[in-house]
Amino acid sequence: MAVTESALPAQPAAQEGILRRQSLRESAARTYARALPIVPVRARGLTIEGADGRRYLDCLSGAGTLALGHNHPVVLEAIRKVLDSGAPLHVLDLATPVKDAFTTELFATLPPRLADNARIQFCGPAGTDAVEAAIKLVRTATGHSGLLAFTGAYHGMTAGALAVSGGATEARATRLPYPQNYRCPFGIGGERGAELAARWTESLLDDPKGGVPAPAGLILEPVQGEGGVIPAPDAWMRRMREITAARSIPLIADEVQTGVGRTGAFWAVEHSGIVPDVMVMSKAIGGSLPLAVIVYHSDLDTWQPGAHAGTFRGNQLAMAAGAATLAYVREHRLAERAATLGARMIGRLQGLAATHPCIGDVRGRGLMIGVELVDPDTDDPGAAAPPPAPALAAAVQQECLRRGLIVELGGRHAGVVRLLPPLTLTDEQAAAVLDRFADALAAAEGSPHHRHATGPSY
Repeated sequence: MAVTESALPAQPAAQEGILRRQSLRESAARTYARALPIVPVRARGLTIEGADGRRYLDCLSGAGTLALGHNHPVVLEAIRKVLDSGAPLHVLDLATPVKDAFTTELFATLPPRLADNARIQFCGPAGTDAVEAAIKLVRTATGHSGLLAFTGAYHGMTAGALAVSGGATEARATRLPYPQNYRCPFGIGGERGAELAARWTESLLDDPKGGVPAPAGLILEPVQGEGGVIPAPDAWMRRMREITAARSIPLIADEVQTGVGRTGAFWAVEHSGIVPDVMVMSKAIGGSLPLAVIVYHSDLDTWQPGAHAGTFRGNQLAMAAGAATLAYVREHRLAERAATLGARMIGRLQGLAATHPCIGDVRGRGLMIGVELVDPDTDDPGAAAPPPAPALAAAVQQECLRRGLIVELGGRHAGVVRLLPPLTLTDEQAAAVLDRFADALAAAEGSPHHRHATGPSY
């Protein structure tokens, strides 16, 4: 589909009315709608068409949900097939041909050493419920209640998932350092910084005075998304696997956003070659519809019937759409495509950083890309990196929107512009995305609104 703006009949009055009623009737907790005041009425692939007649290139992709973009033909065909068959749409956790086909396709994509001895639990339709299930599973299997999690993590918005996320306000999990180059907690970065992070974890677990409750499990993201698009080093991932295996601590990999080819491998753990004990999956596995599961080693399958349940854990349409998506990504080698195109896009963004000092860092893996914006004029010789610039990031997001490009913000202080385009992104579309981003960055830099409003220094 072309990436130029559409000549759809404009209905600005209708859009304004819908947005006004939304602001009056929806809760103060709404998020995306605040920064993206658009009313989508049609979508296909990378493109969203608004009620005002404008077209947008969608690099949010449902926060990573839309591996194939909007309304991909194979997804629509799979949904129609179920609807036309007369199959029940609500089945609780009963076995169905649709579920059997989905599970078979999902297991075919897993690391073989996990798939050969795996069990699957269908959860409530959101990733956060799958995180809750994973926590419950390892606590049941080990008899322990302690949890190990990482700074900067994001695992969901329900109580247990929030407790292991970076923004937790209560100390219900032991917090460990997550390695990163740009803002290394040890001020070193690179392989040495990652090794120190691993050594800290090992030392804390083995210290009888470390104050760590017996852990039921350790949960991590192979790439921290909401934390600022921070890929975990492969060597560090292997060390986490060694440390947990040696101490019989189940390792939980949260692949909710990183899965189904997003990072350039079908599952992000494949980059390091590790096999976790539990994998948490949602978003793209449902082919744009709500679906969440955990897959885990059969040795952990010790809970009782009903130990984790939910009325909407049998979403037949999502399973059909998900199976079609998984098969399409696998058969068309879209993970490899994401690796190649993502590296090219990161390279061009790094080139942009050479002429824009406000770009502090460009990082990512595959088509999970982050651009951290900073205030380069802050004079703090003791700081390892300039402070983040959340106001500038917000200005860039708005300038992108004006140019028909939808992007997300993330990072510790919302200073990272995030790109999560569909895996079906063409070379032409990728060029258009980067052109619009570059124009938006230049416009935002010249705006007075972002100045003198940086985040706290590290």
